[in-house]
Amino acid sequence: MRTKTSKKNKINVVTLGCSKNIYDSEILMGQLKANDKLVVHEDKDDDGNIVVINTCGFIGDAKEESINTILHYVNKKESGEVDKVFVTGCLSERYKPDLEKEIANVDEYFGTHDLPDLLRALGADYKHELVGERLTTTPKHYAYLKIAEGCDRPCSFCAIPLMRGAHVSTPIEEIVEEAYKLCKKGVKELILIAQDLTYYGLDIYKKRALADLLKELVRIEGIEWIRLHYAFPTGFPMDILEVMKKEPKVCNYLDIPLQHINTELLQSMKRGTTSKKTRDLLKKFREFVPEMAVRTTLIVGYPGETEEMFQELKEFVRESKFERLGCFAYSHEENTSAFELNDDVPEEVKTSRVNEIMELQSEISFELNQEKVGKVFKCIFDRKEGDFFIGRTEYDSPDVDNEVLVDAKEHYINLGKFIDVKITEATEFDLYGDPV
Repeated sequence: MRTKTSKKNKINVVTLGCSKNIYDSEILMGQLKANDKLVVHEDKDDDGNIVVINTCGFIGDAKEESINTILHYVNKKESGEVDKVFVTGCLSERYKPDLEKEIANVDEYFGTHDLPDLLRALGADYKHELVGERLTTTPKHYAYLKIAEGCDRPCSFCAIPLMRGAHVSTPIEEIVEEAYKLCKKGVKELILIAQDLTYYGLDIYKKRALADLLKELVRIEGIEWIRLHYAFPTGFPMDILEVMKKEPKVCNYLDIPLQHINTELLQSMKRGTTSKKTRDLLKKFREFVPEMAVRTTLIVGYPGETEEMFQELKEFVRESKFERLGCFAYSHEENTSAFELNDDVPEEVKTSRVNEIMELQSEISFELNQEKVGKVFKCIFDRKEGDFFIGRTEYDSPDVDNEVLVDAKEHYINLGKFIDVKITEATEFDLYGDPV
């Protein structure tokens, strides 16, 4: 059947999952553009006749979303609305044989390390000289910057090493070169990402070198904020805090997934830490950089989590007063070491525990936000939505954290600009204010 698309050979890249997948899609699109291909990201009109789906395979809900997206575009192919469907990313890396069998109408499946092969299937050549060249999909003033790929951590619940492989750091000079290129395009905020930022450098420099990297990045004129995502608590290099305290460009913000506080569960999770070590680390954060905003994620319903263990976690959240927190129900993932354990916490209990943690965090966030009323914060504005300009403080990362709303009927703000805003009102997860 003839396709109904308005343009021939228009490649629509659809990205699912985390910021690492966004980065990978941007690299793919940069390569396609360099090959003179017409490429778009998540085209609003959905009229690309060639579709590339960059999938997530992390936990059950993410896998389900990826499969539903694949089926959506396979149906479009069968109805003649698209010509070809290609699938890449984590789900494809992890379940390629099963996917080829169950959803056979996909033209071809590729893993996380198969970019040259995927480009070849799209009629393009992999250009090795394109260091740092990519088509960014974020607002032009901020960009994700991946500093390493893969993970060497043995966490029992996590399938990332199965999908991303062992940890491989990118040399400092390559990262700095990419950062310079982003800066020239107008990027003012770099969000450093990896499966584990704090492991950076061990493979190529034989030491933890994130602090060394930060010292190079802060020298780039035009970059004003550098944000750290996905730090691992075990073996945390304290020299990072020294750089954060000394360098204004390094945001007083750290995303550090702790997962739990009960020592028995932490040991079963193979996190390499204990309740005491975790608490001591947080204490050092607060003492060394008192103004730091800490974002963490927790897992509830892990095999063997008793009600007593869960209450210990709740009390830890109540005491710690994390500025930002996300909570997930444990997902029983095959080929992980925890898969051998009995998934003994009922789904309804997992859901209830997630809700309890998030309700508690909502109260904490409301309390912390009320303390911001009347104060002035430097904010960067990402977009206009409805009647408001939407921005963020240095304590907030895009898409996952609090937002600052300014009434667009009363004020005009240039997007991508840093502006001082006085907070006039606060809810659990939003701040309202006026430009100073």
